[in-house]
Amino acid sequence: MCQTTIIIENVYPELDGGRYAVKREVGEWLDVWADIFKHGHDAIAAMLKYRRWQDRAWQETPMRLHDNHRWTGRFFLAENTRYRYTIEAFQDVFGTWREELAKKVAAGQAMRGELREGEEIIAEAVERATGEDRQRLADLLETLRGARADRRTAIALDAGLAELMGRHPDRVGRTVYDRELEVVVDREQARFAAWYEMFPRSQGTVPGRSATLRDCERRLPAIAALGFDVVYLPPIHPIGRVNRKGPNNALEAGPDDPGCPYAIGSAPGGHKAIDPQLGTLADFERFVQAAADLGIAVALDYALQCAPDHPYASEHPEWFYRRPDGTIKFAENPPKKYEDIYPLDLLCPEREALWEELKSIVLFWIERGVKVFRVDNPHTKPVRFWQWLIREVQREHPETIFLAEAFTHPKMMKALAKAGFTQSYTYFIWRNDKAELAEYFTELTQSDVAEYMRGNLFTNTPDILPWILQQGGRPAFKMRLVLAATLSSLYGIYNGFELCENVAMPGKEEYCDSEKYEYKVWDWDRPGNIKDFIAAVNRIRRENPALHYYKNLRLYWTDNEQIIAYGKMTPDKSNVIVVVVNLDPYHAQEATISVPIWEMGIPPDEEYLARELLTGADYYWRGDRQYVRLDPQEEPAHILALQRRH
Repeated sequence: MCQTTIIIENVYPELDGGRYAVKREVGEWLDVWADIFKHGHDAIAAMLKYRRWQDRAWQETPMRLHDNHRWTGRFFLAENTRYRYTIEAFQDVFGTWREELAKKVAAGQAMRGELREGEEIIAEAVERATGEDRQRLADLLETLRGARADRRTAIALDAGLAELMGRHPDRVGRTVYDRELEVVVDREQARFAAWYEMFPRSQGTVPGRSATLRDCERRLPAIAALGFDVVYLPPIHPIGRVNRKGPNNALEAGPDDPGCPYAIGSAPGGHKAIDPQLGTLADFERFVQAAADLGIAVALDYALQCAPDHPYASEHPEWFYRRPDGTIKFAENPPKKYEDIYPLDLLCPEREALWEELKSIVLFWIERGVKVFRVDNPHTKPVRFWQWLIREVQREHPETIFLAEAFTHPKMMKALAKAGFTQSYTYFIWRNDKAELAEYFTELTQSDVAEYMRGNLFTNTPDILPWILQQGGRPAFKMRLVLAATLSSLYGIYNGFELCENVAMPGKEEYCDSEKYEYKVWDWDRPGNIKDFIAAVNRIRRENPALHYYKNLRLYWTDNEQIIAYGKMTPDKSNVIVVVVNLDPYHAQEATISVPIWEMGIPPDEEYLARELLTGADYYWRGDRQYVRLDPQEEPAHILALQRRH
């Protein structure tokens, strides 16, 4: 029985033994390496094999020996799709012969028998080759056979002949890695985007009345002016009337209270309908087009729960959790109770029909121009459902982006990302001091987690008004914005952030008089807003390619625990950004910081330019240690572009 003798191990990237796909974006190269070796002294060769998931035929590119049996290869990710890849290795018959010939030539030994052996190896390659390569090999073989004795070894050892032979190997002892690996190749917006969350019904001007999608459309130019390229809408569907919540989550609602939009479904329809107060499907499609005309994508909330009067509850009661008496059980997260919501049972006996229906919701909105979905509480649903749903949707629509809103334990957050979520909410909203920020973002961007999880840093949400924003005032809002917008290439704010809205329920990280339960009318130009600051930060993000990338974050030393410094640069170092942030919203702080001139090839005695992008100020520095002072009442951060002066 033939046994393989070549060992292929320690393959990178490989996630959980190939169980899950790694993530990249269109236009990148996928770098692959592995340890490949065999017994004895024979030379080996290796090929990186790859194909799109829908193709049968493999393409391949040679891998190169780096050192210590580590082989490397790469292929270009040209399309928004899924690619599969694996590795094939085999004995390099010609390479082995060539190495031995070179050693014998160096030792001055006779070569007649060896050269005849080489002719046979080349003749076999002529039969395998096609096209121009076949003719070139045949010509070289004829030249070798007809050459003078003193020229034959030079022809046999020619690098051009070795390159040709490498393209048409014999593949003796062929060994293929025992699994096919996968990479999901997303479009660029999966990695670089600025999100703006707004409640549609609160975009109007009349107190006590819902705004419409036409009102939302009129808000779009202002959001574009702030520099956001994704507008995310909480559920826009009809809201249930049974057990409707009142202001501040009161158990009883008045006759004119709108209820919580997450209690989805009532007589006008469910997840495929528009709340009549907002408008019609035609109004929604018009809104999506108006946003697209401004370079903004529309993201919809995908919340898999139903109000008691959702059509599903009467038409498909088998899809819900049941009490022993047969009634449907409302949602709970003790001690919280959600009397206005029925959770779906995604593992019910009729789950096949339920899953198909839930997939059809996503496809329904994709047909209406939505390609981005923020998924509510995915950690309360089976991970295998998400793995199935995302793969099924992206098989037809690979451009679709899914953001996981899962503020839960780390292992579940990571499992959801592995299952296919394009982006993930993070703990950033609760990370405030220098040490915890450094530790957390080193893990997110510099460990294996970065292979599958892209952190989208939201500064606040309708559910979370963090203590730092409640207590730190306007400087805290500016400081947290800079951190979110530059630590990650993905970030978002919830409307009201630009107004420094920070009125909370006593003792809670929750907004008082939240628009989750009532209509709001905002004065978008009220005094104290930071709209110009947000627009400036988003402009800096767009204009500096280093900030478009996720895994290039590097933390730098500072001698003050209240000041954090970090940076990003493009691979060619043509764009180098250093960010310095005062984490104390109350007091001015000073520090000496480390500047990465060694990565730019700048000698310690050479003067270089540090341009402050928020203010336009220019600083001329020498050396890798620099002094900074940041007063949060003026500006809490520096965003610096470093440039050599010649």
